[in-house]
Amino acid sequence: MNFTFAHNNFNVMDLDKSIRFYKEALGLEETRRIHADDGSFVIVYLGDGRSRHQLELTWLRDRKDPYDLGDNEFHLALETDHMDEAHEKHAKMGCICYENPGMGIYFIQDPDQYWIEIIPEKK
Repeated sequence: MNFTFAHNNFNVMDLDKSIRFYKEALGLEETRRIHADDGSFVIVYLGDGRSRHQLELTWLRDRKDPYDLGDNEFHLALETDHMDEAHEKHAKMGCICYENPGMGIYFIQDPDQYWIEIIPEKK
């Protein structure tokens, strides 16, 4: 029996804002969208165009309060082949929330305060 990663989910308050953020910050593109017949939710899947793993963004119509992420000790991680360019782009966007130069990594934060780790491509 084998298991393969399919997707991770983040619930979001403003779906359009989140989609724009992930496109600008990480180049992720919408791959499919699901609408509830009653309008109670929308699910959007984002992909990088290279791997099968996707990010699922879920918007719930009746959600009014921001999500409580607790200590936010979970995160996604994405590799980049141009670490310096990525860091410069994210610094200009103002979304870097934590840096660890000793490990050669940093984190960005999306509009709902989820953390995304940026790591150099392993060669």
